[in-house]
Amino acid sequence: MYVNMTETLPAQELRACCAPITHEPITPANADVLARSLRALADPARLRLVSMVAACEDGEACVCDLTEPLGLSQPTVSHHLRVLTEAGFLSRSKRGTWVYYRLVPGALDGMAHLLATVGE
Repeated sequence: MYVNMTETLPAQELRACCAPITHEPITPANADVLARSLRALADPARLRLVSMVAACEDGEACVCDLTEPLGLSQPTVSHHLRVLTEAGFLSRSKRGTWVYYRLVPGALDGMAHLLATVGE
């Protein structure tokens, strides 16, 4: 089921709105925001895409280079990339007919902050 990611705060804003969930009880509104962001990452193909883009030598990847390693069709890969972009994990830039994706600086740090445990 596709979640409307336009209702989700960009991942980099999560850290500003929410304390770590082990620090204090999470509010219903913050739980909703966190759940939507986690849904964007809670897919094996999307996790692989984030990892693949982040691991690229220059920190960005063309959509044309991501379809074959994933073993998915171009429309499916584009859908996953759109979900990750709308959730604020990836940014995109178009160069001619190609689209390049880059990890948004701090996007995963915000998620890590929210899931951090006390004393670590």
